[in-house]
Amino acid sequence: MGPTPPEPGPDVPAIAPRLRELRRSAGHTLEAAAARLGLSPAHLSRLETGLRQPSLPMLLALARTYGTTVAELLGETPPERDPIIRAGRPEAVEAGGWTYRQAGGSQRAMQALRVHVPPGTQNDLVRVHPGEEWLYVLDGRLGLTLGEARHTLEPGDAAHFDSLTPHRITAASPGGTDLLFVHTLLRSPAGALCLDGAPTG
Repeated sequence: MGPTPPEPGPDVPAIAPRLRELRRSAGHTLEAAAARLGLSPAHLSRLETGLRQPSLPMLLALARTYGTTVAELLGETPPERDPIIRAGRPEAVEAGGWTYRQAGGSQRAMQALRVHVPPGTQNDLVRVHPGEEWLYVLDGRLGLTLGEARHTLEPGDAAHFDSLTPHRITAASPGGTDLLFVHTLLRSPAGALCLDGAPTG
């Protein structure tokens, strides 16, 4: 008898079935979608069944591949073009160790999220993709690597950079870091999002 699969996390019921639905709605087979994402079909299948949880770069890649938004992947469905996002709505969703809460409207060219980054999560992920990113540190200290330059941001500090610059985001405080994160929703070859540290099999 093989090993017992890991129990899905609390975010899996919201994310995993939606990944399969969006892939099918986009008209992609498992194999075709995996090829576009730079993953093996087995790895994508594990994401769709909740045996693996997508990191932020993978959420961005999935959104681009399926022509949707990270907010939709996370199950957030505020009224379309509603300019107001009230406190406490929508509920927070966890994926890849990070906690996300929608902070912007749906169906927009820019996607805004409030993110909690615990220490020691996704520290080995280097992200590269077309577009721009802006982040603002709300609480805790943030480690930000842009190319070869390393920065430490304090609460109130912000960063705005071209996403084609290889970048890495880490919590630099024992209690983690809270930040506002805004990115432009541009389609790109998703396999280029992560340069290292992201298993694809």
